[in-house]
Amino acid sequence: MDTILKRFLRYAKIDTQADEKGKGYPSTSKQLELSLLLADECRSLGLDDVTNDEFGIVMATIPATVSGAPTIAWLAHVDTSPETSGTNVQPVVHEGYAGGDITLPGDPSKVIRVADNPELEHLRGGTVVTSDGTTLLGADDKAGIAVIMTAAAHLVSHPEIKRGPVRICFTCDEEIGHGVDKLDIEKLGAVCAYTLDGDGAGKVDSETFSADLAVVKVTGVNTHPSVGKDALVNAIRILGAFISRMPWETLSPETTDGRDGFMHPYVIEGGVAQATARVLLRSFETAELKTHADRLERIAVELRSEHPKASIELEIVKQYRNMRDGMTKEPRALTKAVEAVEAAGLDCRRSIIRGGTDGSRLTELGLPTPNLSTGEHNMHSPLEWTSVEEMQQAVDVLIKLAEGWGRESS
Repeated sequence: MDTILKRFLRYAKIDTQADEKGKGYPSTSKQLELSLLLADECRSLGLDDVTNDEFGIVMATIPATVSGAPTIAWLAHVDTSPETSGTNVQPVVHEGYAGGDITLPGDPSKVIRVADNPELEHLRGGTVVTSDGTTLLGADDKAGIAVIMTAAAHLVSHPEIKRGPVRICFTCDEEIGHGVDKLDIEKLGAVCAYTLDGDGAGKVDSETFSADLAVVKVTGVNTHPSVGKDALVNAIRILGAFISRMPWETLSPETTDGRDGFMHPYVIEGGVAQATARVLLRSFETAELKTHADRLERIAVELRSEHPKASIELEIVKQYRNMRDGMTKEPRALTKAVEAVEAAGLDCRRSIIRGGTDGSRLTELGLPTPNLSTGEHNMHSPLEWTSVEEMQQAVDVLIKLAEGWGRESS
């Protein structure tokens, strides 16, 4: 427990926040600090084939102890969400958690409430880690990194465990949809992969949203307001009208769950002359993304008619696709994951992700990649927290997963 906690705290304190406006890969150079650290740690563990390329993608191999077994891969991402600050993260370790709400010391207005986090009831007596409330914690996905590194250390120190080769890989910029843009799948060399980027414990995620990004840009006409009559065209007001015409009583994150999709405006910026909004389009059915985009285009058409002096542009950017269909290429990927969870003594829950992972893109590219739990909770928020016990359970699952694939040796 101490080992995985120390690893996690070391990683969490490194600022690796991604930037949607970044022009390169990674979008922020500070992500490279953690990549460099991980490559060094892989070497110190005695892993084989350790590389850290120009993009900050780290790969290494946990050597096999049996011959002929398929190669699998474990992945996690070093970056954290651009939605909440990752600068000067101060993790707070709550040992022997006694139950009840957790007030965060850096900002007492931030309270992790049991009513909103019923999972806490099952973790009394354990170790819960939070931020101090002024930043996110970064358990998404530094819990996944700690899990992979701890499992790798265990396997290297226990050669009696029969296993095939396990490739580990750490990517950048997953949080902004570019995690595998520079990943060489052939170099990874696996029959399937697993992202360690899931909430709670004992879950195997085999579906994600399909996702596009809509960028709405309104260009108006700016003049001094004292002479604005019949001349000024306020891009802010027009963009506000655009957003107000989007459905919010349905098709919004506030009103949907389960398999319902949504359209979610999450960033607005600009001024009178030009204003933009970024809108997440999400659905478990890929074809429905076009329905969402068409709805936005109809709003744009209406507003172009009402405001002929303004320019209203709508750009749709493909992000990722539901991993469901690509799983048929390697059915053992899911079967082995379920078996590993159960072998680790957990109740396995097959679940869906109302979001995406690097596995969404990898599966679309031909590498089936389910997602596994790592103890993350309240991701992207100052109220983020993780459980050391759930992280250790995830380590146990990976060890059983390696053993399970090792039994596939010819």
